[in-house]
Amino acid sequence: MADITRRLGWRHLRGAPTAHIRHHRSGKLAHDGPGLSFWYRSLTAALSEVPVDDRELAMTFHARTSDFQDVAVQATVTYRIGDPAVAAARLDFSIDPDTGVWRGAPLEQLGTLLTETAQQHALAVLARTPLSSALADGVSAVRERIEEGLGNEPRLPAIGLEVVAVRVMALRPEPEVERALRTPAREQIQQEADRATYERRAVAVERERTIAENELASQIELARREEQLVEQRGTNTRREAEEHAAADAVRAQAEAARTVRLAEAEAARSVKLAEAEADRSVRLADAEARRTGLLAEAEAARTARLAEAEAARSTRLARAEAEGAREVGEARAQAQAAWLRVHADAGVDGVATLQALTATRLAENLPRIDSVTVSPDVLTGLLAKLGGTGTEE
Repeated sequence: MADITRRLGWRHLRGAPTAHIRHHRSGKLAHDGPGLSFWYRSLTAALSEVPVDDRELAMTFHARTSDFQDVAVQATVTYRIGDPAVAAARLDFSIDPDTGVWRGAPLEQLGTLLTETAQQHALAVLARTPLSSALADGVSAVRERIEEGLGNEPRLPAIGLEVVAVRVMALRPEPEVERALRTPAREQIQQEADRATYERRAVAVERERTIAENELASQIELARREEQLVEQRGTNTRREAEEHAAADAVRAQAEAARTVRLAEAEAARSVKLAEAEADRSVRLADAEARRTGLLAEAEAARTARLAEAEAARSTRLARAEAEGAREVGEARAQAQAAWLRVHADAGVDGVATLQALTATRLAENLPRIDSVTVSPDVLTGLLAKLGGTGTEE
């Protein structure tokens, strides 16, 4: 939009390099060109501002394929106005002389024209294309058809419009159809992922097996070397034992020779000591024999005197014991005779007393009784006797 400045009833316009300004005054063209700057009176000026830069027009429209599926087309058309004079004559690019704002909407008219023209050509090519082909190769086909159609459209040069480029970003079906179309690809991708997972697992298993085989081979090699080590240690141990045995044999021989020499010397010394001890023992034995004979004679005399004294004491003790036994027997006989006489004098009335004494003597001589069991028959008889006795009394 041009910059307009007010000064004392005059207006000053300063245009941009990308805007083509046309100034008519009293029906005559006063200024014509891009990037102009001039003074004018608003009552007599007719101004038009035509953009000459490249502009992008994004469009989205729906089309139907040959199998009656709806697709959304996203495209962008780059255009510019190549002949501003023709465009200003065919479209309303006039601006307000006081504010510099377009009186109409020329760019919207151009956008509608380009969108409808591109949509017409896209619908024509998609109507003969099935959905699968449209999604696979439809972008380039639609772009080429739109570019060709816009290039051959007679209305565009008639209004001074040039198409610079056409881009088609996407052809997108309905969400349900798109999900349905994605399903086989997703399944195939999932299958590929599963196959890759299985292959990775197989490779991992193979590597684990290789590692296990290597570990087993290492263990076998270690076991073989350990066996060799054990054999070598056994050989070394046997050699060491043989060396120790030989050394022990040498030491034993030397010790035996030394022992023989010591034994011979000890034997000689023992012989000398034995001879000396034998002489001493003979002398001691003679002295001991004489002493023993004297002691034996003294002990025999003492033993004879003790035997005579013991025989006399035993005789006196035997006589005293015989006299005591005789006196005790006589006393017992007299006591028994007196006891019998007392029992004989007791008569009939002393029967109970005798029975009681008899029971007492019997009880003294009976063994110990821990418990007495009285049967009902015995108890009944005793009670009956006790009852009869009480009645008689």
